[in-house]
Amino acid sequence: MEDYSELAKVDDLVDGEMIKLFVDGKELLLAQVGDKYYCVDNRCPHLGGDLSAGELEGTVVTCPVHHSQFDLKDGSVIRWTDWSGIKLKLSNLFRSPRTLTNHDLIIEEDTILVKI
Repeated sequence: MEDYSELAKVDDLVDGEMIKLFVDGKELLLAQVGDKYYCVDNRCPHLGGDLSAGELEGTVVTCPVHHSQFDLKDGSVIRWTDWSGIKLKLSNLFRSPRTLTNHDLIIEEDTILVKI
């Protein structure tokens, strides 16, 4: 497991909770949904919002800045921003939708390990 770093303990989270953590200089978001854990880069690829300060509904995280939404299961974009009309078109020209980077996790005993 030399490619994996300790991220957290399973007791650090409860179902429906997400936290910001730093591992090897990377800012990560760890979330627990049911009995599953998900880890993605914490900064929104739209304009860098702190996803850990957003909302979590099921596996969908909403950025607190422009309400971009991503599915933690695969990092896919659900909604790039809550803007509409010309503002949305301009936004997409300058910042086209990008998925979140997911990080592989394994659990050994009570420790969650992440591969960066």
